[in-house]
Amino acid sequence: MNYFESFPSFAPIMTSPDVQTRERIRQKADDLFMQLGTRNVSMDDIARELGMSKKTIYQYYSDKDELVNAVLDFTLEKMKRECDECFEGAKDAIHELILTMDLLAEQFRNMNPIILHDLEKNHSGAFKKFLHYKHEYLFTVVKTNMKRGIEEGLFRADLNEDVISKFRLESMMMPFNTQLFPTSRYNFVEVVQVILEHYMFGLASSKGHALILQYKEERKKSKPI
Repeated sequence: MNYFESFPSFAPIMTSPDVQTRERIRQKADDLFMQLGTRNVSMDDIARELGMSKKTIYQYYSDKDELVNAVLDFTLEKMKRECDECFEGAKDAIHELILTMDLLAEQFRNMNPIILHDLEKNHSGAFKKFLHYKHEYLFTVVKTNMKRGIEEGLFRADLNEDVISKFRLESMMMPFNTQLFPTSRYNFVEVVQVILEHYMFGLASSKGHALILQYKEERKKSKPI
């Protein structure tokens, strides 16, 4: 068992005999919530997009809050699984962060950063679930990566692991602040990547600094023109 598996699964348990319809509803809600945020999407909008009645949706989800929770459960489980793959596939701690950078670009490509604000304001249960994921699961991921990097000589040995891990968690949230980074002026994914790169250089030893530059060059060459 690796350290990711020690955390409980967020995946919803589906008891409905018509799992396929329930999943169709969740997928469509997921698409709309990620594009527009939860506040700007009604159950009527979801029903219209699916070509079914709102009454049918309520047979599977009692209200919008339950549907938001189902979408979040699926999203967090998917993100955990992909984060696990980054950890398992990385050559070293810096390579793990480089893989994470590409992963976040894929995960956030079609995400409206307002969604986190909507969860906090309108779906307190889902937001508490996200905070648990952030402060328990992500904290462990960040701290484990830092320990790995120190052991490999790629990160500075004098780092305060607890403080810097918490700093990383809070810096992760900055791109979601649309007052600080309005979407009319900033590309969400670019902001995420700039902040992660700054964090990575801040951790690096001289050996790690050289390796970051090497990985950046390899990454640049591997991307299509």
